[in-house]
Amino acid sequence: MGRLTEAVKHLLIINVILFVATQLYGDQMYQLLSLWFPKNTSFEWWQIITHMFMHGSLMHIVFNMYALWAFGTPLEQAWGRNKFLFFYFSAGLGSALLYTGVNYYYFNEGINALIGAGFEKSQMMEALQSPYGANLNKLKEYVPSGVIDNFGNAFYGRAVGASGAIYGILVAFAFMYSEAKLMLIFLPVPIKAKYFVPLLLAADLFFGIGNINTGIAHFAHIGGALIGFIMMWYWKKNQFNQNRWN
Repeated sequence: MGRLTEAVKHLLIINVILFVATQLYGDQMYQLLSLWFPKNTSFEWWQIITHMFMHGSLMHIVFNMYALWAFGTPLEQAWGRNKFLFFYFSAGLGSALLYTGVNYYYFNEGINALIGAGFEKSQMMEALQSPYGANLNKLKEYVPSGVIDNFGNAFYGRAVGASGAIYGILVAFAFMYSEAKLMLIFLPVPIKAKYFVPLLLAADLFFGIGNINTGIAHFAHIGGALIGFIMMWYWKKNQFNQNRWN
């Protein structure tokens, strides 16, 4: 991997600074900089970017920053700073887009189910504005509990972390260094990058489609990986000259 490259270094510094700040100021930072559902009053436009620099725990930031260093460094060396940053933030934005789109699906599913049960929109918003879960749980008498849970989680959920952008980086690494051997922590056997990355994505797809609550935004991972794949496919097809980006 060689020396620490410029863009990767500055991304690491910003992430660490904001993580330290969250330890000092706690929920104020998460309230302001996490990515909230657009219909939630806590949503602000800048969260589309700032959530990429927020992390929920020490292990969360350690894993993400390790992946950024390990897989981002060779990509920046190959592409140059500007192309790398463009790719990184594009994957992060794609992650936010798919994550929010899935939340809209669950939110609208809840709205439609409640309308079908005879509720007015004003009653639904009143339930959402109550302390989380207090009035929503009462709606489970009329609508399947899973629908209400998804409805509430979509509205109240907030996304943090660089994982979406990191998954884009992983896909790019697998494109460029497909034969490189990597290891999963829970499977300490060397696996080629071209198999390693699809394996991770398959797990995210399984948990995401199965709507299994793991505390991880699986569709955010898939969104970052999808944008990463599209960009790499397009660049490979058109053989972009990296000198245009420096």
